[in-house]
Amino acid sequence: MFRLIGLILSLTILAAPTAAFAQDPKATQDSITRLLQEFLAQNDDPAQHDRFWAADLVYTSSRGDVRSKADIMKMMSGPKADPAEPKETYSAEDILVRPYGTTAAITFRLVRHTLDGNAEYYRNSGTLLLRNGQWQVVTWQATKVAPAAEEKPSK
Repeated sequence: MFRLIGLILSLTILAAPTAAFAQDPKATQDSITRLLQEFLAQNDDPAQHDRFWAADLVYTSSRGDVRSKADIMKMMSGPKADPAEPKETYSAEDILVRPYGTTAAITFRLVRHTLDGNAEYYRNSGTLLLRNGQWQVVTWQATKVAPAAEEKPSK
């Protein structure tokens, strides 16, 4: 009997974040936007990639390469850059998160800040699922914006 009560309580606790997100689209938007910004700010950290991408990820790069989470994690396990050396950074603009209960779609403009002070732009879109109380990306598509179209979006 006590085991059954414990199991019910455990399932209720695990389901609570799912129910909260399903009922509050703003909470979903805020959570996913924060997740994206943290991921981009610490993009060279393998732990961020492990957290961000789902095990069953299908990632299509701007060059048309299709990758899995295992492929990405393998790339992250290579030689590390010297932390004292400058590195490229990334940010997101024009973020739109559309919640659908425990599923969400995201689109945004990725800005790649290069070491020479320039910026390159990409349009990214993805699908996230809420699993075990965490949002993770299951599909991702990146498209490079042609240089002639790289002007900032009007607000």
